Amino acid sequence: MSIKAKILLDEEEIPKAWYNIQADMPALPEPPLNPMTKEPVKPEDFVPIFPMGIVRQEVSTERWIPIPEEVREVYRLWRPTPLYRAKRLEEKLKTPARIYYKWEGVSPPGSHKPNTAVAQAYYNMKEGIERLATETGAGQWGSALAFGCMVFGLKCTVYMVAASYDQKPYRRIMMETWNAEVYRSPSRNTQFGKNVLGDDPNTSGSLGIAISEAVEDAATHDDAHYSIGSVLNHVILHQTVVGLEAKQAFEQIGEYPDVIYGNVGGGSNFSGACFPFVGDKLTGKRPDLKVVACEPMACPSLTKGLYLYDYGDCAGMAPILKMYTLGHTFIPPPIHAGGLRYHGDAPLLCKLVKDGWMEAVAYHQTDVFRAAKLFAEAEGHIIAPESAHEVKAVIDEALNCKEEGREEVIFFNNSGHGHFDLGAYDAFLQGKLVDYEYPVELVKQALANLPKIP
Repeated sequence: MSIKAKILLDEEEIPKAWYNIQADMPALPEPPLNPMTKEPVKPEDFVPIFPMGIVRQEVSTERWIPIPEEVREVYRLWRPTPLYRAKRLEEKLKTPARIYYKWEGVSPPGSHKPNTAVAQAYYNMKEGIERLATETGAGQWGSALAFGCMVFGLKCTVYMVAASYDQKPYRRIMMETWNAEVYRSPSRNTQFGKNVLGDDPNTSGSLGIAISEAVEDAATHDDAHYSIGSVLNHVILHQTVVGLEAKQAFEQIGEYPDVIYGNVGGGSNFSGACFPFVGDKLTGKRPDLKVVACEPMACPSLTKGLYLYDYGDCAGMAPILKMYTLGHTFIPPPIHAGGLRYHGDAPLLCKLVKDGWMEAVAYHQTDVFRAAKLFAEAEGHIIAPESAHEVKAVIDEALNCKEEGREEVIFFNNSGHGHFDLGAYDAFLQGKLVDYEYPVELVKQALANLPKIP
């Protein structure tokens, strides 16, 4: 029997509704807190920076949220994305495991990020907002929002983490091609950015700093709203198109994952890919499903952080979230997986890890790039450094299956291509890539600045 190299759905099979895992969770995360009052956030607290369509999704516990047809029409540019059988990788590893991956690198910005960028731009357009301000780490989210804003006629302002701004100029060029204005963060375009530069003119920046700048920008301009690419409930909701499509594709070939891997910075691509499957675990349909989040050793929030309330940004302007955190003032080392340099994680994801429904592992970037190169040799795709984290885990799992003579279905979300990360690949190939140890003392200092919650 021939094995399909890729499983393709028809355009009409693009999901018509997003899946909200909160409907099936036995215990919900603690509510976000207002950074000023320290009281639970009310829906109206979000209104200055988010449109009501997004606010309703953020607080909803309905299982299914309809996807507007205007959003589905844009999705058709690249969705449904293919589910690949990594047969060449299996052969290279000589493993009895069957490895599948969803390939999100086919979107115009080259990652999973436009799944939510298009939706957020749509809801803001519908309410008459003229401009969106946001942050970006590796540039994938900034690229996606620039694309989404262009599609629906909005202006876009992006605060790009300094380390990535310097490492990845082509991401900036992509954003500017789609009419976005891009600032190296911390910038002199905001008061918070000026303050950070005053304290450390040579800082490599962080997602927490860039978030603070974008929130300040949106909050101080009546024509602008803030848009976020990960962490919050509505973002993860939009990303479930990935997992929903994957489930349909697996049904088509009569398979179901035994284990799921994904990379985690804020948690959107991993949660979007796995939550439709985790829902089966929560409801008892697949109790043995193993789900593993993969993160960098240099910023190991899930594996080394504390499960506490902390600010979502460095300035303390964003909501206070219950999550695994390394401290909102912690600035991670400048690893090449810029999208994973966030001090915390999505509250929904953190709650599921805390309650034992999911696990987490952390890796050094040299091991991650070694896995990425092996994957490129086998499958051809040069993938983003972020995606390479779960590839490292997948290879380890497949080799364990080989050693134990165990068949298993392994699934991971290949969240984006690495075409703009070739500088990082070059550093790896030349032996210049540096591993960063978990900075215990810096994290201790950052954790000392956690908000005081009554």
